[in-house]
Amino acid sequence: MDHDFRRAFPDGRTEPHRRAIAEEAPVAIEVNGLGYAVMMATPADLADFATGFALSERIVADRSELAAIDLHDAPQGTIVRLAVPPARAAAVADRVRRRTSDSSCGLCGMDNLDAVHRPLPRVPAATAPTAAVFAALAAMRAHQPLNAATGAAHAAMLCAADGTIRCAREDVGRHNAFDKLIGAMARGGMAWDGGFALLSSRCSYELVEKAALADCPMLVTVSAATTLALARAAAAGLTLVSLARDDAVLIADPVR
Repeated sequence: MDHDFRRAFPDGRTEPHRRAIAEEAPVAIEVNGLGYAVMMATPADLADFATGFALSERIVADRSELAAIDLHDAPQGTIVRLAVPPARAAAVADRVRRRTSDSSCGLCGMDNLDAVHRPLPRVPAATAPTAAVFAALAAMRAHQPLNAATGAAHAAMLCAADGTIRCAREDVGRHNAFDKLIGAMARGGMAWDGGFALLSSRCSYELVEKAALADCPMLVTVSAATTLALARAAAAGLTLVSLARDDAVLIADPVR
């Protein structure tokens, strides 16, 4: 979608300017007929998004537990309807009763502080060398067409052990982009295979959670990590690489 602007310069000049704008729209997720959450997202790759969201939210433990994913266009946005087995339905219903608000941040709707520190699975040890991180960073922009056009999208990428970018997803939300990547991997039968995830954002708690639940051995983010992200990464055995720039990166090695 394009929009007309007036572009202004330091010397006082202005000129008409037309540019592409990233689409942001509400995406409602229903699980077994119950309204679970509404996120603001880029309405593309929504089956990937729903799959990754279900895994990251622990609605299901494996993609095989998603019996169906149905997308329905509505005047206000998109409705994504998920079907899960009865063994998962009771937990979903209980979660829905306790939720008061939601985003894809990974914290909204939790009802106590202990939930923030839920146990995470231990991930495999990272094997990708630092050279692979720099190779992926150098190739990153070529896999961000939406951001190149709009300047308003985050990216999440599956990188091979040599830094080759195997799969990429974009969204206006950094959490959504990672969910889309995780979902695309689950639906496509792709594994990390000694590789890593590369995100265009800062590294916060919920992105570490998503990485650990996706069995990702190493998470690389362009901007810095938070204290809780570092602590949770250490608890999961996740190698965290942050402030990843062309000239240097920061590596937080987990204790094993």
